[in-house]
Amino acid sequence: MGAKDSVFKNSRVYWMAFIVYWGIVLFGYDTGIGGGVVSAPYFQESFGLLDADGKTNTKRSNDVSSNVVSVLQAGAFFGALGSAPISSRIGRIYTLAAFSGLFLVGAILTTVANGGKHGLAEIYAGRVISGVGIGAISAVAPAYVSECSPKDVRGRITGLFQIMVAIGVMISYFINYGVDLHIKTGVNVWRIPFGLQIIPAGIMVIGLFTIKESPRWLASVGRNHEAITNLAYLRKESTDSEAIIHEMAEIETAIQEEREARQGLGLKEAFFGKGNFIRFVIAFVIFLLQQWSGQNSVGYYAPQIFAAIGYRGSSSKLFASGIYGVVKVAATAIFIFFGVETLGRKGSLIVSAFGMGSLFFIIGAILKTHPPPDIKDGAPIPPVPPASQAMAGMLYIYVCFYSLGWGPLPWVYVSDIFPTRTRHYGLALASATQWLFNFVVSKVTPDMVSDLGYKIFLMFAAVNIGGMGVFSILIPETKGRSLEEMDVIFGSITAEQRQANIDKQERVLENSEKVGGAPPSDHSDSIDNDRKV
Repeated sequence: MGAKDSVFKNSRVYWMAFIVYWGIVLFGYDTGIGGGVVSAPYFQESFGLLDADGKTNTKRSNDVSSNVVSVLQAGAFFGALGSAPISSRIGRIYTLAAFSGLFLVGAILTTVANGGKHGLAEIYAGRVISGVGIGAISAVAPAYVSECSPKDVRGRITGLFQIMVAIGVMISYFINYGVDLHIKTGVNVWRIPFGLQIIPAGIMVIGLFTIKESPRWLASVGRNHEAITNLAYLRKESTDSEAIIHEMAEIETAIQEEREARQGLGLKEAFFGKGNFIRFVIAFVIFLLQQWSGQNSVGYYAPQIFAAIGYRGSSSKLFASGIYGVVKVAATAIFIFFGVETLGRKGSLIVSAFGMGSLFFIIGAILKTHPPPDIKDGAPIPPVPPASQAMAGMLYIYVCFYSLGWGPLPWVYVSDIFPTRTRHYGLALASATQWLFNFVVSKVTPDMVSDLGYKIFLMFAAVNIGGMGVFSILIPETKGRSLEEMDVIFGSITAEQRQANIDKQERVLENSEKVGGAPPSDHSDSIDNDRKV
């Protein structure tokens, strides 16, 4: 099937991902907007971040900056964990709608805040509430998209997650840049950046009415007829086509095997059943490493990072941050559409880790040997030094390597490896891990930039090569494998037994279609027990 035919054939899946991932634009936008808003001179003046002489109080500014960014991650951590039982019980779409509404409440509270201590408390509260919504969306959305996507393009469609994150971050940088250029004073300095997040949230809520529930989730709760109908709709096939019957047989077989293996064992088996624990370990470690790769420190505090390497003027550091965002979007999009299903997950992660680490070593060495000149108070800001321009160039190349692997692929990989009945737990753990260490990194980065100088880049380089590179070599490849094949890869069942079960289920489905009935569910008695897991 050609590329155009594939896109047309899967157009409903692409549309579904497009709608759901507006919530992921919020992920990127909200995490990118905080650092720029707090660095605005009028914000610092309004919220008491200046000393009596009018200079920025570095400690106070670092504290507020890290709080504005990190309280979002704190809320997101709990939202990601809380999403698992809700998504399991009421489905993916209703869960996304509920947490989108919660996000809107937080966004409105943040937007209406005034200056002073009371206003800062409103911003913190709004960011926490919005964070709960974003955390849940970030856990449920990739699971939902993965469950609805065919295996030959699943990596590309699931990888749209990272493109939308990058777009959200890029938009936040240019909004900060535009506000810095055109709005110097007044509450709109923070109300416009915070208020604009309501738009993608509204688009997502409206768009949810145009898409269908996950066939795999429907099958997991015994709604088999709806499951095969939705699957056929997404694949643009009839319910009795050979391809639909085979895919539905795979889904039903995997679900039935999991039910039998977990009978009476509940949550314990979900985490410690045969072949399951290693998947949760991978989900935890892959996001632990991703958060300490250095990307979030650069992404959340891009203006401060570019100032540290020599971009001292307010507009110049914000513009440099915006270009960083553009490069990240372009590199991520190119990889997702042309590379993720060609290079494979494993190879891309290896190249990405070693490329990022090498560039961070170069940046650290240049910053050590060619530090930016000190500027005395009141002195004009000199042109950006050549060494600083070189370091900025290295950061732009660095984000290309990040976009090649460790940006989009952790979400793709974790969405790949979990079976249907534990996918919501796996994605919840992965998302919670991501947000937990997101919180830690965002909290400590302003002080690390001030205290470590060039050493911060050397630290991230060591993590990239020593941690992420080695981890990439050890994990199995998942490209081109169906979600149900992951049980074979991780040793939950042998390939021979799985194929025998699929053949049996196909015969059941074919006989059912011949007599015009709904696909039978021979395990309905266990549904209530499974829902408790």
